[in-house]
Amino acid sequence: MRKPRDYDAELKGLEQKAKELKTRKMQQLGELVIATGADGFSAEQLAGALIVLAETTDVAKREAWSKRGAAFFQGRSRKPAKATDRDAKSTPTQSGGAPSASGRPGAA
Repeated sequence: MRKPRDYDAELKGLEQKAKELKTRKMQQLGELVIATGADGFSAEQLAGALIVLAETTDVAKREAWSKRGAAFFQGRSRKPAKATDRDAKSTPTQSGGAPSASGRPGAA
């Protein structure tokens, strides 16, 4: 006769694994923020930038971001881009393109 399955134990195991995966994902996102140099921005600035990213439907922009991300992970661009490099590759900033008081574009 076959041994009956313990569904409760299996479910607990799956819940634990899901919790571990979520924790690892959060840790990796934090490490990515630090590695890219984005940890110098406030939480509000990061949230705003991520919202713009999520709302962007321009395929060309998304492809350009993907290429820069791939280059970053391949080690060709481990240092954060200089403000002038970011401005040249992105759309013009508001108020004539002048950086904010913090020296970072979009940090107003």
